[in-house]
Amino acid sequence: MLRLLFVSSALGPLGTGTAGGVEFNVLTLARELTRRGHLVHLIAPEGSRTGEIPLVAAPAGLPPGSAQHTGRTSPVVLPQPSTLANLFEAARARQDDYDLIFNWCYDWLPLYLTPFFRTPLAHMITMGSLLDSIDEEMARVLAAFPGTIAVYTKSQAQTFGPLASKLTILPFGLDPAEYEFCAEPEPWLAWVGRIAPEKGLEDAVAAAAVSGLPLHLLGRMQDSAYFEQVRSRYPQAEVHYRGFFDTDAMQRILRTASGMLFTPKWIEAFGNVAIEAMACGVPVIAYERGGPAETVIDGLTGYLVPPDDVQALVAAIARLPAIDRARCRAHVEAHYSLSALGGRFEEWFFACARSRTGQTSHLTL
Repeated sequence: MLRLLFVSSALGPLGTGTAGGVEFNVLTLARELTRRGHLVHLIAPEGSRTGEIPLVAAPAGLPPGSAQHTGRTSPVVLPQPSTLANLFEAARARQDDYDLIFNWCYDWLPLYLTPFFRTPLAHMITMGSLLDSIDEEMARVLAAFPGTIAVYTKSQAQTFGPLASKLTILPFGLDPAEYEFCAEPEPWLAWVGRIAPEKGLEDAVAAAAVSGLPLHLLGRMQDSAYFEQVRSRYPQAEVHYRGFFDTDAMQRILRTASGMLFTPKWIEAFGNVAIEAMACGVPVIAYERGGPAETVIDGLTGYLVPPDDVQALVAAIARLPAIDRARCRAHVEAHYSLSALGGRFEEWFFACARSRTGQTSHLTL
């Protein structure tokens, strides 16, 4: 059994959608490892909702700035009082109670602090390369503690250049039982994600306008001004903002869509919503870059189109009836189940927990 302490994203409380798909991943993995007999505790920002997973500390403070909206050479900034610093102070105070601390924060500070902890740290890098300061600190951690940094996909790893071969690739997953399969869709398209410029909503709206199908949006309204700009640019498009939902409510809506459009303007590290849609039987039309280029099988579970090509999106929408929705579901069950997810991370965690001593101590697999 492993004693694991997960440190969640500092961007916002778990359950609010502020940290995007990371929130889903933190709780999904914690539950699966608990089911496998490991002890999993959480530290997350004040106001977090963690269900059956014990929340041992919930520090307050100000969140860090969004890495997507800063330049590569931006300086490291810790707003005061810092949620991020307080999360890791809480982890430091409890470190001797655990075999491994697992960091979900995409930030410089957790990487920098790694050698100062007695208990081994493992890091999940949840975005592609965005900041030089983070890349440089990743290199230092990997030199001192090889194999203790993971990413979701090969596409994400490649954004880190010479570090790519040193990163552990761990695709994520879900519980297919939590997603209802729908064999008979309705004539509308879905788009799921945070409403922010890097997610490329404008391309999905443009494609839906040409196709003549309604587009339903599910996700957190992060940038309302951007949303209104997109709507005003395509007044002919039938766009419905449905809101932000928990997993169960979201899949009940999503499952009846004819297809889901996935149009990010950046390298999406993984893209949970693609496998969530396919679990419901919904084909995914995605730009061929980042994580979706590895999770969506072109012509089988949806279509991969050239990035930023709206006409290619429109052409793919017309071909949606050719996709067998049952094969979308089967693909997720075969490659992205909880069993596969838990096995991958369990093996890696045992290796990371041994990273400083080379001994197994009381740990057993």
